[in-house]
Amino acid sequence: MALESLYIISAILFGLIIYLLVTLLRTRKAVTALNQEEFIAGYRKAQLIDVREQKDFDAGHILGARNIPFTQFSQRYKEIRPDKPVYLYDQNGSRSGRAALYLKKRGYGQLYMLTGGFRQWTGKVKTKK
Repeated sequence: MALESLYIISAILFGLIIYLLVTLLRTRKAVTALNQEEFIAGYRKAQLIDVREQKDFDAGHILGARNIPFTQFSQRYKEIRPDKPVYLYDQNGSRSGRAALYLKKRGYGQLYMLTGGFRQWTGKVKTKK
């Protein structure tokens, strides 16, 4: 019984690792990850999208960003123009990768994300008063 459980747990872990690797490779093909300096160099000429939830956005966001929470992305992604570069960020970098995959499937081409997300941002920030 214990050996059977070990096999099941091993199979689940193996499947999870494969899933994570495939997702990582798909994300790398869909979006260009930029460090803060590279992000700053290009985001002013692009659409800057914060995919965090509204309360997080209101607490502080990169100056000039628009908020389209990932939980609303499927309903609101058309607010983003497909003919202009899209710079995405979230709190730590995971949701912006999924948002980029979503946009890539819908024909968006110039997709960039902030490595490390807002958590590591040291540039200008705006908060809601």
